[in-house]
Amino acid sequence: MDERVKLKVNWTIELIETVDSIPRKYFDHIAGTDGLFEIRVEYSSNIYRIFCFFDAGKLIIAINGFQKKTQKTPRNEIERAKRIKRKYFDEKKEA
Repeated sequence: MDERVKLKVNWTIELIETVDSIPRKYFDHIAGTDGLFEIRVEYSSNIYRIFCFFDAGKLIIAINGFQKKTQKTPRNEIERAKRIKRKYFDEKKEA
């Protein structure tokens, strides 16, 4: 990832951490999922998405990200995020 993109990702995460009401432009629920969200980052003409979910109220667990190249979010990326989320909570129960 380009250094400027990394700075924009960090800026977006800091915004999410500090404001009470996060604009949907930066953070939104993924329709048709049970508690998956996406952090949205735009830089230049590129769009990046980082999937995440909540644990224990305000703790956000960022799990996987990708550069979005089509209008719709790829189904395989959503399925991957669901598997990671399920594994996270399964392992947490076992601990």
